[in-house]
Amino acid sequence: MPDPPPVNLSDQVLKVLHERPEECAYWTLTRAQKLVLAAGLITITALALLRGHLLLLVLNGLAILFYIAHSIYKFWLVWRSLEHKRELAYTPQELAALDERRLPTYTILVPLYREAEVLPNLVACLSKLDYPTDKLEIMLLIEADDPETRQACEALQLPAHFRPIIVPHSEPKTKPKACNYGLYASDSDLLVIYDAEDRPEPDQLKKAVAAFADLPDEVICLQAKLNYYNQRHNLLTRWFTSEYSVWFDLFLPGLTSAQAPIPLGGTSNHFKAQPLKALGGWDPFNVTEDCDLGIRMHKHGYYTTMIDSTTWEEANGELLSWIRQRSRWVKGYLQTYLVHMRRPLQLLRQLGFGSFFAFQMVIGGSLLCFFLNPIYWLMTAVWFTMQPELISAIFPPVIFALGTFCLFIGNFVFVYLAVAGCANRGYYDLVKHAVLTPAYWLLMSIGAYKALVQLIHRPHYWEKTDHGQFGGGAPVG
Repeated sequence: MPDPPPVNLSDQVLKVLHERPEECAYWTLTRAQKLVLAAGLITITALALLRGHLLLLVLNGLAILFYIAHSIYKFWLVWRSLEHKRELAYTPQELAALDERRLPTYTILVPLYREAEVLPNLVACLSKLDYPTDKLEIMLLIEADDPETRQACEALQLPAHFRPIIVPHSEPKTKPKACNYGLYASDSDLLVIYDAEDRPEPDQLKKAVAAFADLPDEVICLQAKLNYYNQRHNLLTRWFTSEYSVWFDLFLPGLTSAQAPIPLGGTSNHFKAQPLKALGGWDPFNVTEDCDLGIRMHKHGYYTTMIDSTTWEEANGELLSWIRQRSRWVKGYLQTYLVHMRRPLQLLRQLGFGSFFAFQMVIGGSLLCFFLNPIYWLMTAVWFTMQPELISAIFPPVIFALGTFCLFIGNFVFVYLAVAGCANRGYYDLVKHAVLTPAYWLLMSIGAYKALVQLIHRPHYWEKTDHGQFGGGAPVG
């Protein structure tokens, strides 16, 4: 690897880069990965020139086998969650029995950048959390070049346990860098991330405390569920809600029950602070630092469990803004996959076969679906309209049968998952919109190809999501 850049922040904020450079996304590709990629491209080009038909046939067969494996694996994980509740749940009576004198100290990190509009709602909501204020510290992490948010903060009469923190201007300008700044400024026992528009359920911190007390020491992270309070604003927010309802209510609980690596959500991750600091916190160069941290924790013998508590967020309902947000998420997944696949055999030894397979299906498999889907949709459309010989040639009877299975059964599985997520949440009126999710998948692929281009020329650029577009009201049922 090339030498890292000079340190222009404290070593703690860039700890992943300087202490674990092999796990840092500062470098998109290592020299070894570039050589492998170049060799692969040369080989594929040579085969395309010499035996193009055979190459297409083999690639098509492998892609269809992947689709089948990916569909079965995701369906199996969701089925585990539907069959039996996998997240930890606590009753109000159990939470009331907690001795408040013995509760651990807690820090809430709230990274803010150009969030002046939503700040009053944020402060009002976090003030309602049911936790002793003498054991609670809420850090508002404000970037030095954001005078609007700083002025809005100064204009509010903040409760004593709110602590505005100015994050010095430096590169990379990312959420994980700001979170690291807050992490190492905190001396609390536990820590949680909330976004600017978040509305966590008031008892969430106490649920996390109860869960940590019941779980083994190696469980250092709890992921709360995320969902949206503006589900029904438009068709895009309805699709987004069905996606989150599957992901956080069914898919991630299935992953935790299988003891697989968990790609964390960007908010409502509750941590034991000391193990997180020992790991170096978040990778400031990864634009989905949450996903990366979930994988990195698992590699080092730490685990995540889901808790039955919801944080309500604002679904992005503006198409261009949604595509920017989605492209950042996909770019971060690409970074995460490339970073942890720098040494595949070592990763296999660290994770074990089951977790390694889960990593390939959840991180690598999701990416591959985004990129392959438009190709197969286009091939299907061309076949039904023109029936060219080339497409017929790469679909001999066996592959044609498997491809037909993918087209009908595979797509049915993913539509079914979207419907199951809505029904499980009680959003029965959204079920009819979940049936239309194939159009939503096309939008995901657009964001994915945008991410691929941006990964090449702006790998660490953080495309900010605009909050406060739909107000900050209470969650809707």
